[in-house]
Amino acid sequence: MPTSMRRTAAVFTLPLTLAVLATPAGAAAHSAVAPARPAGLPTPITAANAKTALDALLVDEPRPMTGYSRAKFPHWSGQGEACDSREVVLERDGQDVQRDDQCRATAGSWYSEYDGRTLSAASQVDIDHIVPLANAWRSGADTWTTGMRKAFANDLQNPQLIAVSAASNRSKGDQNPAQWKPPLASYHCVYARAWVEVKRNYALAVTAPEKTALTEMLETCPADGARRGR
Repeated sequence: MPTSMRRTAAVFTLPLTLAVLATPAGAAAHSAVAPARPAGLPTPITAANAKTALDALLVDEPRPMTGYSRAKFPHWSGQGEACDSREVVLERDGQDVQRDDQCRATAGSWYSEYDGRTLSAASQVDIDHIVPLANAWRSGADTWTTGMRKAFANDLQNPQLIAVSAASNRSKGDQNPAQWKPPLASYHCVYARAWVEVKRNYALAVTAPEKTALTEMLETCPADGARRGR
């Protein structure tokens, strides 16, 4: 099937996918102290399912960045009780998190899965989009509505948002797994599973080098790794 026809088919199904994802996830109940054990990134699909999903993704050249702006992916959106998506993830991924009456994290600790650093202040933490906004744009999000892009940028239900060190997030930028991988090789399995799931859920394309890198990362998953979220 010609590339243009395959892309049309993928885009045709996209609104159905995003119609479900656009429903905001319930914000964490406001409390002074978060649960003792962080929930962390929503558990991605198994390694076996990720390999199957990866094989089904459209492989294509990156689309141009013409017209791109982070403002076209509105974030962080409100999640109730003065909280926005960033604050929800900070509480979800942190330990002993305390918040003020504006839902701002004032204390706590966060373990960065990318580089193994433990952070003691929210100012040291970035909320990373597993699939970066600019990468999504080059992969097909340039055709979406603003509402679809907002759902993508604030997706709390799927393994798309994670609290990590600011240093690792800024090192990653908008690069795909062929260009950047988490410094901790032990996290490559989970990262690849999450990346593939997000691309599958949003009908986004991958480049040939990106697919190769993801395939190699999925090969690092242990036999029981498909059942472990972290």
